[in-house]
Amino acid sequence: MQCEHCAVTEHCVEAVTALCKQCVEAVVAAQTRMASDLREELNCSVCLNIFSDPVMLSCGHNFCRVCIGNVLDTQDGAGVYTCPECRAEFTERPALQRNMKLCNIAEQFSLQSGQTAAAILCVYCVQAPVPAVKTCVQCETSLCDLHLAAHNQIVEHALTEPTVFMGNKKCPVHNEAFKYYCTQNAVCVCVSCCLAGEHKKQDVELLAVASEKKKEELRRIIEKLNSRKRKKMHQELSLLQEELKPKAAGITKRVTTLLGDIRDQVDALEKRVLGEISRQREDISHQISDLMKQQEMEKEELAGKIRRMEELCKMTDPITVLQGWETHRVDDDTETEGKDPEIQTVNEDLILVNLYSGLTDIMMDLKKSSCVLDLTLDIKTVNERVALSHDLKTANLSEIMLSYPETAERFVMYEQVFSIESISTGQHYFEVEFSESGCCEVGVTYPSIERDGEESRLGDNKKSWCLVRSHDGIDLSYIHNCEENEILNDSPVQRVGVYVDYDAGRLSFYQLGVQIRHLHTFTTTFTEPLHAMFSIYKEAWIRIRL
Repeated sequence: MQCEHCAVTEHCVEAVTALCKQCVEAVVAAQTRMASDLREELNCSVCLNIFSDPVMLSCGHNFCRVCIGNVLDTQDGAGVYTCPECRAEFTERPALQRNMKLCNIAEQFSLQSGQTAAAILCVYCVQAPVPAVKTCVQCETSLCDLHLAAHNQIVEHALTEPTVFMGNKKCPVHNEAFKYYCTQNAVCVCVSCCLAGEHKKQDVELLAVASEKKKEELRRIIEKLNSRKRKKMHQELSLLQEELKPKAAGITKRVTTLLGDIRDQVDALEKRVLGEISRQREDISHQISDLMKQQEMEKEELAGKIRRMEELCKMTDPITVLQGWETHRVDDDTETEGKDPEIQTVNEDLILVNLYSGLTDIMMDLKKSSCVLDLTLDIKTVNERVALSHDLKTANLSEIMLSYPETAERFVMYEQVFSIESISTGQHYFEVEFSESGCCEVGVTYPSIERDGEESRLGDNKKSWCLVRSHDGIDLSYIHNCEENEILNDSPVQRVGVYVDYDAGRLSFYQLGVQIRHLHTFTTTFTEPLHAMFSIYKEAWIRIRL
């Protein structure tokens, strides 16, 4: 068979390959070099291990979060912070921004290479990787249990926890392992430092002895801090206990006052509507009574005519009969039954109009006097793939691009829209209803949010906070500044209540239903007015309920 790589005719190394043995070895070697080069790029320059939770400084260099945190801790109080890689200086402690892509690459490489980013392996176990249990400071080698036992039988070297960073284990001047602790200068020193170095004739102690003394001192400090912490916690709990009763009483008073006002208005509405029903009933009852009296009079008059006619029929004198006929004559036309009088009944429509009008007035007063927001969607901001209802309360995806007027406020990249109304102080509440299926997002945003690009998406920036509902309505998460966290949930969510306390810097989401459940609360300091904001995806719609 001919190798498809070098065109040399040879038997295949494997039945599944079409490469000759020489080319297979070359490819394997190239892949090994590539993996080695990639590993070097994924090594933290501080611990020399594969990145673990990599973060980036503003100068562009990446480090493990723990490693760079320890480095910066040692620089506290120096007046300046420096990057371990390029020595760039920062007047303030630099912010650590997580490098998500590098984190994913490091994790994938670790999984494919069969080890974790933090694993330190025994240097003598060449047949299979075995985790090290100790590192010899003098030899600068990491050993497993088996090789450590052989090592200890030959030499007595200082051992430490597995590490590849030996810079803090050996004397930088004499390149010897630290064996003593100088109590005068509070530093670890080697034998040469004590005999001929700058720590000559100074008080020194064995590392183990000095370590035990420091541990004892630390235990005293810890006990003191714990005592102080417990005392402080007790004081805080006592303060909370004292504040609990008046706070609960204040909330109870406000709720009682609000419900009392609503109850008074409902009682007044009930009295008015029931009074209208009574008025109509009495008016109709009087009308019926008058008709019954009129019918009774007509009945008596008709009975008298009938009696007189019957008397004429009994008379034998023709002249008397004929003269009486002319006097008591009743035409057939006048004897025909007249139309039934129109009797009015209770006007149910009028009653319901009174009821609905009164309830609407109560709701309007409630909205004005409470924190309930009557939101409407802003057509100037809506994406061209989102259709709004006529009342600007509902939004759903459109199958075609809609011809909205061009505005600078319109979202371009994502199917989003936010409310016309804004919040700049006080406490406010609104409710949102979701479709049964389809991913939706609800939250708040500053009006200065980007309208195009990745940072225009709700939650993927510092200017917006949101709750995300998955396609099936069960999986929930909350996002701010691209940081997403899951919410434990086991039932579909179709209604959400959103509560904003602008002055206190709180944004809370609640699942509404038979039972109301708290989902999450963001705590921050708001610096701009807030607009309610919504994102919808395939097969989804949202509706503002209040």
